[in-house]
Amino acid sequence: MTVRHLPSLEDVDWPVRTERLLLRPATVADLEVTWSRWRRRPDVAQWMTNPSRELGTYLDRLGAPEKLATVMAVEHDGHLVMDLHVRVLDSYAQTDVAEQARATRANLGWSMDPEVHGRGLATEALRAALGVCFDDLGLHRVEADCFADNTASWRLMERVGMTRESHQRGDALHAELGWVDRYAYAMLDSDWQAQRHA
Repeated sequence: MTVRHLPSLEDVDWPVRTERLLLRPATVADLEVTWSRWRRRPDVAQWMTNPSRELGTYLDRLGAPEKLATVMAVEHDGHLVMDLHVRVLDSYAQTDVAEQARATRANLGWSMDPEVHGRGLATEALRAALGVCFDDLGLHRVEADCFADNTASWRLMERVGMTRESHQRGDALHAELGWVDRYAYAMLDSDWQAQRHA
């Protein structure tokens, strides 16, 4: 039996460039910048599922090689402005076809420096990340979710053409807001190809 190569960000021809951005694998030094410049800010941390109050905790969690390998750094004019996380996962499948479903979907997450909001950079970066997932990694499906009150995130997902697949009521426990609603979005490879050829 032939063992299928499982896609990972190591397969990408880095860096990935867009009109205004450069995407590349993140380093531990990038994590220090993202934490000090925006991830520790209350207005950003309030929407993180795992906010880190201390730099050491953040580096312990994301600086491990297997975690760091899932993080992309996004630069604009030579400055770090965003981090994108791409976790490649297996798809739900029957046992007989489980091997074909291995590493066929990804879950995306991100954070961005609020100082650069409103310039379309997040939209450009997320489109580039979708391109990495579908064009470079050959994935079938990309998913992302957010607290329903995180308007900026779900509007971003809609701008890039992701579809809201569920509105889960009282599904997520927020440290300050209590039980809140959550939105789940996704895009299929066929959606991506249709969008590119539209």
